[in-house]
Amino acid sequence: MTDKYRPLKNAFGRFATGIGVAACRSETGEISAITINSFTSVSLEPPLVLWCLENRASTYSAFMNADSYGVSILRADQQAASDRFAHFLPDGPREDEFENWVTGSPILKERLAGFDCKIAARHEAGDHVILVGEIVRFDSVEGAPLLYFASHYIQGVPAP
Repeated sequence: MTDKYRPLKNAFGRFATGIGVAACRSETGEISAITINSFTSVSLEPPLVLWCLENRASTYSAFMNADSYGVSILRADQQAASDRFAHFLPDGPREDEFENWVTGSPILKERLAGFDCKIAARHEAGDHVILVGEIVRFDSVEGAPLLYFASHYIQGVPAP
């Protein structure tokens, strides 16, 4: 089956993005996590970020019912984690690889940066929902980012 959206996806793919993992707690308390590359800052006052979730994603229900989420920005050496949460492999999220911050949302222990967010707004947009979060805690460490460009991973260079 041909992907009629491939040309548009290819054009979108010409914009290099960082890679992160968004995670929340499902209604049953389990970790629901997904690889994202649509993460962006929105505002400094109040501190807001957003990312986009496809309506057909297996994690959609968990994020739609959550009141908070965490975003972990991945380091250059974390491609395996990106692949795990992008493809929903059997070895999904494990409690021992996450920590919980103010909201109780899961943040990867190993990360380049972390953001703990209360959901401030949801906006329906085509086949996605935009999840706007107000940051209640964040951190960052030195290191090189994992990047995505033209459907391939690339490793960024550490910031000076």
